[in-house]
Amino acid sequence: MTKNLVPHWISGARDNGTSDRTAPVFDPALGTETKRVVLANQADIEKAISTADAAFPEWRDTSIARRQAILFNFRELLNAKKGELAEILTSEHGKVLSDALGEISRGQEVVEFACGIPHLVKGSFTENASTGVDVYSIHQPLGVVGVISPFNFPAMVPMWFFPIAIAAGNTVVLKPSEKDPSAAIWLGELWKEAGLPDGVFTVLNGDKESVDGLLTDPRVHAISFVGSTPIAQYVYETGAKNGKRVQALGGAKNHMLVLPDADLDLVADSAINAGFGSAGERCMAISVVVAVEPVADALIEKITARMRGLVIGDGRRSCDMGPLVTEQHRDKVASYIDIAIADGADVVVDGRGIEVDGDPNGFWLGPTLIDKVPTTSKVYTEEIFGPVLSIVRVKTFAEGVALINNGAFGNGTAIFTNDGGAARRFQNEVQVGMIGINVPIPVPVAYYSFGGWKASLFGDSKAHGMYGVNFYTQEKTMTSRWLDPSHGGINLGFPQN
Repeated sequence: MTKNLVPHWISGARDNGTSDRTAPVFDPALGTETKRVVLANQADIEKAISTADAAFPEWRDTSIARRQAILFNFRELLNAKKGELAEILTSEHGKVLSDALGEISRGQEVVEFACGIPHLVKGSFTENASTGVDVYSIHQPLGVVGVISPFNFPAMVPMWFFPIAIAAGNTVVLKPSEKDPSAAIWLGELWKEAGLPDGVFTVLNGDKESVDGLLTDPRVHAISFVGSTPIAQYVYETGAKNGKRVQALGGAKNHMLVLPDADLDLVADSAINAGFGSAGERCMAISVVVAVEPVADALIEKITARMRGLVIGDGRRSCDMGPLVTEQHRDKVASYIDIAIADGADVVVDGRGIEVDGDPNGFWLGPTLIDKVPTTSKVYTEEIFGPVLSIVRVKTFAEGVALINNGAFGNGTAIFTNDGGAARRFQNEVQVGMIGINVPIPVPVAYYSFGGWKASLFGDSKAHGMYGVNFYTQEKTMTSRWLDPSHGGINLGFPQN
């Protein structure tokens, strides 16, 4: 096997496939290529899906107790070895180690939720729904399901999906991002160690060809996707046309509404954490602070004071924020600073050309703060997905809510206030799927579900929680009558009582 080649994971083993296509994998903090990842061809796609399809009947018929035991084993191994996984995440994505460990912990919450699968998939029974007639239901797995995950959370996002899918009796083909694929292979090896049968968890590396293979193959019954809105819409429409269930989580432009009575020190801390954590490469990052006057100037002063103390550098060192994932993405994010200037906004802090605690060749862009951003500017309307925080000033609470509701996205939002009435009105009126009240990143815990509104979600199903259980199972309802010796003969009438 070629050194530093990231393969597929098929039939419980590393598999280089038959394709001659590969893509570079970078260490973002060094700016150097450290690995190559294989890009599947049609033969590799066929092998991955066929293996998962062949493994399904036996896994479907495996007792729930046995499935649950393997989930528990996986959970314990993940907890013991999460430091290894965190190092992989930092080396390929760039996020600091503490953030990588936090990502794993949030994913592990879904693993723990899936450990309760016996209760979650149990059916129901009604005796004597009609005289001598019983009605009952069961929940059964779908078969092969596909998971297509983004670069920003190589461990957490897949773990939003595959623990529930596997616990419910499905087999999974995971297509990770080609930018940081090694975490998926590590997870495959962990499943093997936990006792999962070969073929139940498969990793198919690749690009659009692999995505399209999962979307069009009739043996794949459901697709779970997280990524940008244009691709989410493509995945949803293509999967639906091919008869699949699809949950496709798209992009975001998350606002933080700050009322005059808010604790501005809490707001400033929260804006820093939610705007610049993971270099802003989060679909739940706060990218717009909507300041209800007269708080903007005081808030900007507090935010800039905190920004001065941030250490940007190699995530394996003691840093607050790491690099962006690729040079191309860094340059795209940085281009929005020029757009802001051209559109008349004030660049309060420019993250270009900063001093870093790391290799100068890394994909660096420091935290950037832009004030008085016009709502017509691309800086406001487009998802930047980087450490660029915009300030938009409004005069009233109502104007702020209207601004949020007029946006194309509806993923997450937050309000900062000490007024309970205003907070309650906000949660009632704002047209967004996930809301934080004095909480900047309102990602729900695993037994609730993750997903937005409008252009942030395509399909009817959110991720994890009971939405996830229902998505990965199908209900079957039986109406049953067993005759006894008192059977009265033929009756052509419709049964009533």
